[in-house]
Formats: sequence, C-alpha cells, structure tokens
Amino acid sequence: MSSVVETVTDLVTPILDNYHFELVDIEFVKEGKNWYLRVFIDKPNGITIDECALVSDQLSEKLDNCDPDPIPQAYYLEVSSPGAERPLKKEKDYERAIGKYIHVSLYQQIDKSKIYEGTMTELTKDSLTLEYRDKTRIKTITIPREKIAKARLAIEF
Repeated sequence: MSSVVETVTDLVTPILDNYHFELVDIEFVKEGKNWYLRVFIDKPNGITIDECALVSDQLSEKLDNCDPDPIPQAYYLEVSSPGAERPLKKEKDYERAIGKYIHVSLYQQIDKSKIYEGTMTELTKDSLTLEYRDKTRIKTITIPREKIAKARLAIEF
C-alpha cells in the first residue's frame, strides 16, 4: 500500500504544483469489498469541487497511462478537500494551527486522558501546548510530540 501512496504522490505533485494546490494526504484503503484511492487537496482559501474534478481528471489519465499499472485491482478515485477537520500531518500544518482549536489523540495517557481538544497556544520542535476546558475550568497542557498519535483541526461546540 505504501508503494501506491508513493507512486500517486509522484504523479499528483506536478499537477498540484501547476495550480498552486497543496497535497494534504493520500490514502489507499479497502472498505468492505471496494478499494478507495483518496487524494485530499487544498489551497489557502479552500478548494472547489471544480478544482477537485480538474485534478481528478488529470490524475486519472496519468494513472491509466502508467505501465506497469501501479494499482492492478479495481478502485474508486476520490479527490476532495480535507474538510473543516483536516488532519495535521506536516510541520506546516501544525504551524498554521497555532491559535486554532484542535483535537489530539495520544498513544498513551497524560493526566489520565488520551484525547484532548483545545486551542493550540504554542508549538516547539518537541511539544505543543493546548489550552483546554476541563468542566468549568480552563487548563493548559504541554504534550510531547512523540506521544501524539493523530492531530486534526476540530470544530468547537
């Protein structure tokens, strides 16, 4: 699967560079009986459906012309926006999230919890600091980055 992601990354990057779009993530997953190749793209003011279709058409053509075929099984290609709760994967993603409300899942508990949601107030090479609500109190926690399993933007309710 990682070779599929690497190949698709190599194929889609020049397309995205041409339009000044950003590659957010690629996943190749099996759900039920079907395989899905999902490419998540974005740009500073958000990506449109027409822009997703444009990238999808060009990537589909490139994939169809690869020899040997990098994905021999049948699959569905989906090109879309990462949405309001986009994942934080690259350093640039974390940097843009400073001052924003995020969701963090941890590999192991810190202060009896593996999940935190709050506003990221600080980011260093080794940690991030969140200001979060614990019942009626506002607290601050510094989370070592090696303990972060997943992080994403979140919608505050």
